[in-house]
Amino acid sequence: MRIVFGLLSLVVVLAIVGVVAKKQIQSVRLPTAVEGASGSASVPVLSGTAAQQSQQLQKKIQDDLSKIMQQAPARLEPAP
Repeated sequence: MRIVFGLLSLVVVLAIVGVVAKKQIQSVRLPTAVEGASGSASVPVLSGTAAQQSQQLQKKIQDDLSKIMQQAPARLEPAP
């Protein structure tokens, strides 16, 4: 009888851990890109493996920073 209760409790605990893990994995996924009120500030849609997604995100951030840095001198010039 003790073995039955032990196995039953083990199955219940594994089910609870599985549900919690599934919810955590779903909450970590990136949402799809939706145009927001700011226009260019959208979340990129990434595809591929985790390494490819990381590289895509790094490239997007680097491109965005380059674009911002190129716009900075134009904002510093005095208006005629």
